[in-house]
Amino acid sequence: MALRWGIVSVGLISSDFTAVLQTLPRSEHQVVAVAARDLSRAKEFAQKHDIPKAYGSYEELAKDPNVEVAYVGTQHPQHKAAVMLCLAAGKAVLCEKPMGVNAAEVREMVTEARSRGLFLMEAIWTRFFPASEALRSVLAQGTLGDLRVARAEFGKNLTHVPRAVDWAQAGGALLDLGIYCVQFISMVFGGQKPEKISVMGRRHETGLKESPVIPLVESELLADILEEVRRAIGVTFPQDKH
Repeated sequence: MALRWGIVSVGLISSDFTAVLQTLPRSEHQVVAVAARDLSRAKEFAQKHDIPKAYGSYEELAKDPNVEVAYVGTQHPQHKAAVMLCLAAGKAVLCEKPMGVNAAEVREMVTEARSRGLFLMEAIWTRFFPASEALRSVLAQGTLGDLRVARAEFGKNLTHVPRAVDWAQAGGALLDLGIYCVQFISMVFGGQKPEKISVMGRRHETGLKESPVIPLVESELLADILEEVRRAIGVTFPQDKH
């Protein structure tokens, strides 16, 4: 029987997610409802993606008994409220990254999900790339030896995007892009808790960090694995031949 999805919010990321989800067999996944704070936008989204129900509030979607799992694609500061609403209604939740704007919010959401026995996950899509799966396999086999350092870099100019440089909207480089680097390091070192976190960065004129650099000391694990990992999983570049 197909898993029945409800989409919370109708922004670009929700549209992209829905479009990709609908490439999967309908016998496995179906988008049955969408909600926005503006009913007209929800209806427009529903028509675009051929979704049978459109709601003008998130509360209505949460109450829909036909929705089994909710995808939360709201802006960052609204994630917690939407997640808690759906969990309270007994829905499983896939929340767009970052799950919360700080650790306290995430802990509260995780605690709520556990207390209700519900599925809750942050939508870090890079975790499911074939390269990431291959890397996890290599790490599990121990063929790279005693890993001591991992380095991750991800950069993109988002200073022209108002939301990305607005404190009130939880903007900044760390939550938008740096989260991918942090989750990669966490994956490489098996989720070990850092002994020390240091942050260096440059602030945008609005006060937000443009380019945070976070060296993580992971239980004295120190050794650069980028090239070793790349070659071990079979990723090659033209310059490798020279």
